[in-house]
Amino acid sequence: MRAWHLKQLGWKQRQIAVALGVREGTVSRWIARARRDGPAALLSHLAHGRPAKLRPDQRRLIPDFLSHGAEAYGFRGEVWTCARVPKVIEEEFGVSSHKSHVSRLLKELGWTPQMPSARAIQRDEQEIERWRAEAWPRLKAQACRERRALVFVDESGFYLLPGRVKTYAPEGHTPILHEWQTRDHLSVMGGGVTPTGRIYVLVRQISLNGLHTIEFLRHLIHHIGSRLLVIWDGSPIHRRAEVKDFLASAEGRGVHVERLPPYAPDSTRSRAPGST
Repeated sequence: MRAWHLKQLGWKQRQIAVALGVREGTVSRWIARARRDGPAALLSHLAHGRPAKLRPDQRRLIPDFLSHGAEAYGFRGEVWTCARVPKVIEEEFGVSSHKSHVSRLLKELGWTPQMPSARAIQRDEQEIERWRAEAWPRLKAQACRERRALVFVDESGFYLLPGRVKTYAPEGHTPILHEWQTRDHLSVMGGGVTPTGRIYVLVRQISLNGLHTIEFLRHLIHHIGSRLLVIWDGSPIHRRAEVKDFLASAEGRGVHVERLPPYAPDSTRSRAPGST
């Protein structure tokens, strides 16, 4: 604006450049822009850039989605990579994201390249305590009042991975043990019925999906009856469209489901001989 003002006073562009400590070509562009679009075009404007694809509330949900494990989204093996996470984001929000941006996004969310902690920072202890104090007594009373079988449902994976053990060997000569590495595993969906403690399971050699959830619910209906109060977590395989359709159908209409708070109950992921 000062350059434009000096130009109106009759200054030469070279004089203006010297006075303002800029190049003459810069002054020339300023003057040309002011003549073309008016002096207001010289005012500073915020550079908004490309709008963020994910809203803040959507970003906060990503750790909860990933905490259910990669197999819950149909991947083989409980490993999260920068190529897998964008597929989760697209499935949950319908937003495409390049894998090159995922590492930065995960870092901002507090996730680093390591085995995630079972007790995540996003775990809401107050919400979990509220569920114990309020929701759980209500659900027990509801099951009794409506004569429903109360069932807790969860999933787990078992891998045939060798355990690490120590062995004696000559000093300075580390022994090499040849082992068969495989990602073959068993996926197990289980439900425990209180207060009798009966347990029903569904075992498959592939990653579980929504159709397996329906299969397990039918298994429970067959052995227990259709009046069920099912308590499970927010795993994607529990939220599939086909599961919702089944619960709304005549076959599954008698099943009432309740969701646990995020990151509850506690879960552990540890390596032991023969399984993880």
